Amino acid sequence: MMAEAKARILVVGGTGYMGRRFVRASLALGHPTYVLSRPETVGLDIEKLQMLLSFKNEGAHLLQGSFEKYESLVAAVKKVDVVICAMAGNHIRSHAILQQLKLVKAMKEAGNIKRFLPSEFGIDPDRMEHAIEPGNVTFFDKREIRRATEAAGIPYTYVSANCFAGYFVGGLAQLGRVTPPTDRVTIYGEGNTKVIWVDEDDVAMYTIKTVDDPRTLNKTLYIRPPANILSQKQVVQIWEKHNGKALEKVYLSSDDFLNIMKGQGLAEQIGMTHFYHIFYEGCLFNFEIGDDGREATELYPDFKYTTVETYLKRFL
Repeated sequence: MMAEAKARILVVGGTGYMGRRFVRASLALGHPTYVLSRPETVGLDIEKLQMLLSFKNEGAHLLQGSFEKYESLVAAVKKVDVVICAMAGNHIRSHAILQQLKLVKAMKEAGNIKRFLPSEFGIDPDRMEHAIEPGNVTFFDKREIRRATEAAGIPYTYVSANCFAGYFVGGLAQLGRVTPPTDRVTIYGEGNTKVIWVDEDDVAMYTIKTVDDPRTLNKTLYIRPPANILSQKQVVQIWEKHNGKALEKVYLSSDDFLNIMKGQGLAEQIGMTHFYHIFYEGCLFNFEIGDDGREATELYPDFKYTTVETYLKRFL
């Protein structure tokens, strides 16, 4: 009996921070992999061009398409089964959101897409209707994409990947740092709120594993590696153990954090709003996954994810 063919996957935003990981995970798992090559984003960017060519050399197919030429989007979508969008926004009502709505329209017109994974991969926006300003705009935009997808009747999987290790683990969750501090560390509140930390390459692998899985159809995939459900204080302790040096702890109350946030620019305030909900409110782990969601490590127990313990060793 012949094995069922793997889904053909189109990655939109394939040269971006997460997009490149989705492309390589798709290739690694044996999917016919397509990358939307957009002239308006490549332009004279030699690094993006070289990355696209490297994808081609690794076996990916480059599809020419432009958000400025709607027909080309429809034509590209018709060649595949699954679309993964990895376009990054800038936290403010962005051109990327409007482009993603155009992509939803193209998929509806094409009528052949078996699964759409919109550009999310962070906090579940449907659980953040209470989010404070100005960071609530991010969740508003992502909810709009979800509702447009559902209204168009496009099958979907939403992916909630929680905290990217590259932005949160290396810097011990310090604002403005991606490498471990050497002398002191700011602790949010008492530092005991449970947070979920996930390696970006693992996010990509779990994401690609969902595309042919009926268990994740029209569900939200929550990536919650058990060994990585840790408080900020626990992550700091792991680093101190590896590094052999204790850091001075500066404890920051929620009121002081919000006061500091008010003095920042708009983009910084939006990012800090997310920090507030994660490290003070515990928005990543203060709910049970219901019938509309599945947990990645339970679905794919054989996949060996990267632990925080292992991730931090790269900084020694």
